[in-house]
Amino acid sequence: MDQFSIPIPYLPGGARYGTVAETDEGWMRRRQFNGASRIRVALLALAALLGSAWLFRTALIDFTAQSLFLPTAETRPATHGVSTHHDVAMTTRDGVILRAVVHSPVGLDKAPTILTRIPFSDSLWNRLRSDSIGRFWAARGYVVVVQGTRGRFRSGGEFAPLTHERDDGIDTLAWLRQQPWWDGRLAMWGGSAFGHTQWAIADQGDPGPNAYFVQIASSRFQDFFHPGGAFALESGLYWALNSHGPRDRDVDMAALDRGARSLPMNRADDAAAQDIFFFNDWLKNQPGSAYWDGVDGEDRAAQARAPFLLLGGWYDPFLPSMLADFAKLSAAPASAQSRLIIGPYAHAREIAWPGLPTPVPYRRGSIEPALDWFDSRLKVGPPVKPQARVRLYIMGANAWRDENEWPLARTRYVPLYLTSGGGLSDAAPDRETVARYVSDPLNPVPTRGGAMLGPRAGVVAQDSAGARADVLSFVGPPLPGPMELVGPVQAALWVTTDSPSTDFTAKLSLVALDGVAYNLTDGIVRSAFTPGERALIEIDMGATGVRLPAGARLRVDIASSNFPRFDRNPNTGESAASATTTRTAQQALWLGAETPSHILLPVIPQ
Repeated sequence: MDQFSIPIPYLPGGARYGTVAETDEGWMRRRQFNGASRIRVALLALAALLGSAWLFRTALIDFTAQSLFLPTAETRPATHGVSTHHDVAMTTRDGVILRAVVHSPVGLDKAPTILTRIPFSDSLWNRLRSDSIGRFWAARGYVVVVQGTRGRFRSGGEFAPLTHERDDGIDTLAWLRQQPWWDGRLAMWGGSAFGHTQWAIADQGDPGPNAYFVQIASSRFQDFFHPGGAFALESGLYWALNSHGPRDRDVDMAALDRGARSLPMNRADDAAAQDIFFFNDWLKNQPGSAYWDGVDGEDRAAQARAPFLLLGGWYDPFLPSMLADFAKLSAAPASAQSRLIIGPYAHAREIAWPGLPTPVPYRRGSIEPALDWFDSRLKVGPPVKPQARVRLYIMGANAWRDENEWPLARTRYVPLYLTSGGGLSDAAPDRETVARYVSDPLNPVPTRGGAMLGPRAGVVAQDSAGARADVLSFVGPPLPGPMELVGPVQAALWVTTDSPSTDFTAKLSLVALDGVAYNLTDGIVRSAFTPGERALIEIDMGATGVRLPAGARLRVDIASSNFPRFDRNPNTGESAASATTTRTAQQALWLGAETPSHILLPVIPQ
């Protein structure tokens, strides 16, 4: 007689399946079920559905991992099954319960640990990502702890980004040391805000991590929020709108723009959505304040107790301070074996480089180097092939390159002078000229791409030269041959203004063979001035890695706003955060033998 079987998963107390069998004849004899039988069949059907859902979820995690996140290059094979435990709790020193998902390699009583502290909502998408990554590492001999920070990922407490990560991180280290699998070896992984969870405890040892892998974050979040003395308005407001409240949410860019245009600026969050306390904290607290001392600590890069693998992007706003971190890590014995990777990325997203048919995927790039890095530092698995200390993606060449140091030792720093008539020259000017414009905070120069959070970051076609009277554009001649720029870019400008406080911005762009300009780097300086008195200002324009083809041109734009990437200076001398009135500023850029305004390019000899 034929039989059918109903799988009965034993969840969550076991990993086995049972079956209940019925014959066709018996089924026909018992067409009239009593109440108990109906309940029994309903329970069996529910168990079957749950079992199918459980299997489907596991299959979905594995498919997601292979198709979106996990390495496609050769990697060592899985050696273990994986056991997963949800809602594993610990209690902080002030009584808040933090919960984690723990993925363990089956068959190992003790194993090295990978810790990631995640400040995101407990959504299906975030679970798929974290579970797929955790299962991948656990199958290769690591216990993987994915812990929610306060108010996120099923953890208790109020969500207050950057605020509790040091104390909670230290408490988590003490909790890990008490776990039965703990063997003394620990690595950490994560980017952006959960990159900060690593920097927050970088000075810890015994217990403390033996290796860190930080992406798109630095040890100084104050530098990210307040570049050049301005405020990173689009980035700060985007983060706040995305993260406020009990769950992360999509950002309405029209609401962001509405908030950014509001005056005073400390009402931008209210105009866009609602009062967001941590946005106000980021805005009102200037670098060096007690607030930022609590977030960033004191020179954590110099005090790190273990090496870091740093992953940045040419269009990520954390890159300048990440490069400063790398210099300090490299100079300290405990972290001297740190490594640096810079890819064609904005903040946690790909860029659309002109002529590149397929963007280089950020998510996979943030995971692919991790296993070899952790294996080599924690002595897991077979010996790992030595990796380059610095790995760079060169845009335009569209290829990765291994290097020994940053900045590159062979770099030639070449000044490119701004000349009268809107030109660029490698020869310093021999006569004094001046270029003037008027800056109006109520009609700021609109942002076109750049290094910031959100979907408008990255490479964007620029307005044509001369499109606005408040932007001074300087365009060089066609390049006689290919030129490679790899390294930091700076501007040195001689300026005057009639305002007690104002901004100056500089942007470097590539003018492609078809005449379209694309942004490479930019920066800003906000400063007090003596009206009418000439002053030399220096602008950190970030860093780039690009190969320019023969026939292309370079373009430099000088202005006094780049909005809403940066907030507007009211030009009155008042705080930009609280000012409700503005004034126009009469700006002058001096170009001459005694005032040789220029940018400094990192040229790589060919």
